Amino acid sequence: METLLLPILLFMLCALLLTVGMLAAGSLLGPKRNSSVKEMPYESGMDPAHDARRRFDVRFHLVAIAFLVFDVEVLFLYPWAVANTNPAGLSSLIGLNQQLVFAEVMVFVVLLTVGFVYAWRRGVFQWR
Repeated sequence: METLLLPILLFMLCALLLTVGMLAAGSLLGPKRNSSVKEMPYESGMDPAHDARRRFDVRFHLVAIAFLVFDVEVLFLYPWAVANTNPAGLSSLIGLNQQLVFAEVMVFVVLLTVGFVYAWRRGVFQWR
């Protein structure tokens, strides 16, 4: 049992030492020039000279939602692509017709493309 845990423990020790070493090297060797601009809080691209309770523009949220939608698309398409690279892929293992699975994935991609075009037409991706 100990021989199985040894590589994992060595990996964790190396990761910890590397992390601590990088942080220590950055704090010891890095420049230390403080200025009033560097000490100002950063508020997600907003001008930090105003009140911290100021409302965010709705475009921040629209861009975040658009990113999540297309990120989820990639999360759904990667397993499908990997399963279909093998002739005896996932769809053949669970007894699904590969043409049906491909058609369903294409419907999914078409729906996401329609959503992308809608967001593009609404100006979500234009930063004013």
